[in-house]
Amino acid sequence: MPDIAAVPGPKYLAIAEALARDIQAGSLTGGMRLPPQRSLAEALGVDLTTVTRAYGEVRRLGLIEGDGRRGSFVRQTAADAAKTGHGEPGDTGMNAPPEIAGGRMAAAFRHSVETLSGRPDGAALFQYQPSGGMVAARKAGADLLNARGIPCHEDTVVVTAGGQHALHAIVSAALQPADAVAVGSFVYPGFQAVARRYGLRLAIIASDAEGLIPEALDVACAQGDVRAIYVVPTNDNPTTATMRVERRQALAAIAERHGLTIIEDDAYGLLRERPLPPIASFAPDRTWHIASVSKILSPGLRVAWLRAPAVAQAWGLAGELHETAIMAPPLNAAVVVDWIGTGVFEQLIGAVRAEARTRLSLAAEFLGPDSFHYQPEGYHIWMRLHADANPGEIVNALRPHGLSVVGGEAFAVDRATAPPALRVSIGGTISRDRLERGLRLLGALTAPGATGKISLV
Repeated sequence: MPDIAAVPGPKYLAIAEALARDIQAGSLTGGMRLPPQRSLAEALGVDLTTVTRAYGEVRRLGLIEGDGRRGSFVRQTAADAAKTGHGEPGDTGMNAPPEIAGGRMAAAFRHSVETLSGRPDGAALFQYQPSGGMVAARKAGADLLNARGIPCHEDTVVVTAGGQHALHAIVSAALQPADAVAVGSFVYPGFQAVARRYGLRLAIIASDAEGLIPEALDVACAQGDVRAIYVVPTNDNPTTATMRVERRQALAAIAERHGLTIIEDDAYGLLRERPLPPIASFAPDRTWHIASVSKILSPGLRVAWLRAPAVAQAWGLAGELHETAIMAPPLNAAVVVDWIGTGVFEQLIGAVRAEARTRLSLAAEFLGPDSFHYQPEGYHIWMRLHADANPGEIVNALRPHGLSVVGGEAFAVDRATAPPALRVSIGGTISRDRLERGLRLLGALTAPGATGKISLV
């Protein structure tokens, strides 16, 4: 009997969610026969069509399968997944979305692969693709970005093998060695690596709780030779700063006035229940916008959309993309397109969002809600430490417990002046039980006066 009392929304989705939850918990195991639809409908006091829709939803996700008159059976369980031998990845220090209960991501992927490979043109997904990505993937990305207010079409959007691939291509195509790029004092290390590789100079701009301060950027542009700006406007990595609409408009206006190139890395934008308009919607003619699925669904997909300011720039970028990674994985790109078309994309993002909220509530419980900065739908937190804290010791103490913690100096443009801080990732593959233990230890290690006690843990 699925417990649907606490699940909001339509009844059929509540039943489907309850079934997925019970599969993840092990209450329903691989090979177990589900109740006949008519019997379950009577027991729950709902129409037969409601249960039929619920079973169809769970079947579409690949969690159950039908066997004719014998009924429906559980197909995927957490225990089954553990038998594959892949194991739990170790702490890589990377910030990854939390895994969704019930193996829904893998099940949805498997279902789409089976559907796509069964089509007459399915073999094409294992071949080289047109420059810039398959047309269907570019169009899906353009539709997604248009819906967010960014004017674009399939010829201004290219598909890349993740956001990092897009950053390499943008910098190579749009900037020159020694160009100055305006950034905050803490910056995503992936962009710092690209900047070093291409010989860029990073110009630190004063920031506040929303990120870059427009007035400070304006002064820097007037006094210097700033050529571009790199910004993560929603849930900045690592600081979690998120710009209000007015801040985005102000930065766009300054970029227009000084002729700046904007690199908008909107890795977390779609995780918000109500996404804010991107900077690209205010300055479309000078913004390179990156929308990746790595931070909203799974880093293993390696699919991102890069929207260029104009058609010529998009197609000029295709050569840069081919030079570094040839193409995004065609099968993965096709799966994401299928998810967008069927509504699975939004469903999975919603599940990631819900899990992130649950994990943030754990962080508030074990660390105290005022001890860190966060965004409600995010899955990393930013902790400023007291002056005599040693981030390195805290990181080393927590590593055996599976909690992904990185010292703030890894993100600092100027490490010599960086105050002690930690970025704590509460997503990825870590279970809630292990997360609770890690957060409890983190709370003990970061409490005032705890510095000398770290060696005892």
